Amino acid sequence: MSDSPPRRVRVTSPRTGAARAQRIPAAREIDAQTLLGEVYMSSLLRSQLRLALLSLAAVVVLVGGIPLFFWLLPGLSTVQVLAVPLPWLLLAFAVYPVLLVIGWLYVRAAERNERDFTDVLDRS
Repeated sequence: MSDSPPRRVRVTSPRTGAARAQRIPAAREIDAQTLLGEVYMSSLLRSQLRLALLSLAAVVVLVGGIPLFFWLLPGLSTVQVLAVPLPWLLLAFAVYPVLLVIGWLYVRAAERNERDFTDVLDRS
């Protein structure tokens, strides 16, 4: 028997010699119009369309609901504020702040969707 230490053996993974797969950035996938790029873009478009339809529904319900409200409660249509009929006052002046708020909320949400989309692209 010999007093020499045991021979060292190098243990490696069988995949170390394999070629590493090149990761293509998501932005390049979109530019190249690959299937994955289409998935990314359709995701963004779907979220923006959903947001637009939600904003449109809010406008229709809030602004379109004013005439319906006065049709259901005809006694309110005779009310006057500063010699102006209440329905005219609401349709002429109260609608614009509502539209402004809906537009502001829409822009904020659309920018958030786009920011989330670019975050996803940056991570991949």
